[in-house]
Amino acid sequence: MNRVKVLQAWLCCLSLWPCWLSHGVPLDCKDEVGSLSHCASISQEKLLDRVIQHAELIYRVSEESCTLFEEMFVPYPLHALRNQGGNMCHTKPFPIPGSKSEIQQISDKWLLHSVLMLVQSWMEPLIYLQTTLNRYDDAPDALLNKTKWVSDKLLSLEQGVVVLIRKMLDEGILTSPSIFEHTLNPYNEQSPEVLESVLRDYNLLICFKKDAHKMETFLKLLKCRQSNKLSCLSY
Repeated sequence: MNRVKVLQAWLCCLSLWPCWLSHGVPLDCKDEVGSLSHCASISQEKLLDRVIQHAELIYRVSEESCTLFEEMFVPYPLHALRNQGGNMCHTKPFPIPGSKSEIQQISDKWLLHSVLMLVQSWMEPLIYLQTTLNRYDDAPDALLNKTKWVSDKLLSLEQGVVVLIRKMLDEGILTSPSIFEHTLNPYNEQSPEVLESVLRDYNLLICFKKDAHKMETFLKLLKCRQSNKLSCLSY
């Protein structure tokens, strides 16, 4: 009974998520002809604020999606996988500075390019995740809608970061990164067992949540540097 009540409460709360997300400032860079003129006309400071807000929302929704999927489909003894951080992430380990001296040496260019590469690396896996979740007979609409929303907003985040790179670094659009290695094969012809499929999707959600948090953290560090570099040592 307690599990049912928890799920009912989650579904009730999550059904409201499009409403509270709509209160945020939209990050819609492309105009009718496909150029990024909408964001190009915004000041660098305001654009960075919008990009950060966008990354925050993406991370928040990724957390909620992971929790909802866990409650709905993952056997309780396997919930510990979340604490392990996901051991089969689809990308190579991303280098995170481990000391204050390393943080001081990080350039703004490294931060922006790292966010862009993380965003680009997740576009294909999230499209795959939408496809596989549609095969679940009892997948709630809240979970399906959240996955679709994150996939769409990730594209908007990419556009915003591209414009930031132009504004802050005077550089053009980057191509998809080569440092990421997709180890999952979403189009494997062999149908996996049900539990294996569930754990694969669960691990994918865990890994995306981790990378979404990195995107948010890198962007906030970049923002911090624009005001007071000394306070940024806490990141």
